[in-house]
Amino acid sequence: MRDGQATRRRLLDAAAAEFAAYGIAGARVDRISANARVNKAQMYAYYGNKDGLFDAVFTDRIEQIIHAVPMEAEDLPGYATRLYDACLARPELVRLAAWARLERVPTGPLVTGMDDQTARKLEAIAAAQRSGHIDPSLGPADVLSIVTAMALTWSPASLIHTATPDEPESEHESRRRALAETVRRAFTPGSEIPVRPAP
Repeated sequence: MRDGQATRRRLLDAAAAEFAAYGIAGARVDRISANARVNKAQMYAYYGNKDGLFDAVFTDRIEQIIHAVPMEAEDLPGYATRLYDACLARPELVRLAAWARLERVPTGPLVTGMDDQTARKLEAIAAAQRSGHIDPSLGPADVLSIVTAMALTWSPASLIHTATPDEPESEHESRRRALAETVRRAFTPGSEIPVRPAP
């Protein structure tokens, strides 16, 4: 039993690296099986085909982030900075999501099968709105989407700069402070950023 679990873990980790680097179409089963030290027949027995393996990898990485960064809606700045750290430690998730968006799901929700998790997050946000911690004029789904996008500002999907673990800790701390303060101002009732009238 433990051998089977270890084999699956090696496959998921090797496949995560392969899919993150090359995408779904570009990934090669031969490389995955070689890097995982698992024969292809065993890999197919576990996951069916390359698409099934990608699904398993994507779900595995999302669950890792969910467990590493539980939603605490009454502390959105803290949630955002913890998400920054989790994506810094696990950059392959953002790359996998980017490939899934490019190759599979161009519009609409990216992830299916996580409806319960999403519903719990949205209810936590709605409860925090009712308790006065989050601006109630915003839809919970919009709050979740915007906070997530803010936390991914320096992710592998960034158009400006992608953070890496080997950068100075002072850089990461500066980003965490900027992220937390921006989220606080954006979503705390009464902390609205003034908007200048158009000239």
